[in-house]
Amino acid sequence: MPKSPIAQALEITNFRLAAGVSMKDFIAANKDVDAWLEQQPGFILRRVSQNANGIVTDMLLWTSVMHAERAVHGIVTELAGSPVHAAIDQSTVDWSVTRCLHRVK
Repeated sequence: MPKSPIAQALEITNFRLAAGVSMKDFIAANKDVDAWLEQQPGFILRRVSQNANGIVTDMLLWTSVMHAERAVHGIVTELAGSPVHAAIDQSTVDWSVTRCLHRVK
């Protein structure tokens, strides 16, 4: 019987921006992160949104949980000096990686 493919993984981080940081500032602070993500094995896509209450949702799709978790460690080590870290109120970060169980496309 053929081995089933590894399920994709959804990485979701919700947080508030640091005091005085606008969404435009946050997106600009992600320039190095976006370029780094494009080079990471297993990276599929990234979407960032902000709701009416100011909560930012940063959603990434990966080919596997392993790739997602590896990248999270890279963000805090390889990109430790990125301006994105100062743009986030770190006390509000809620992060998770889960295996996708259903997809339409």
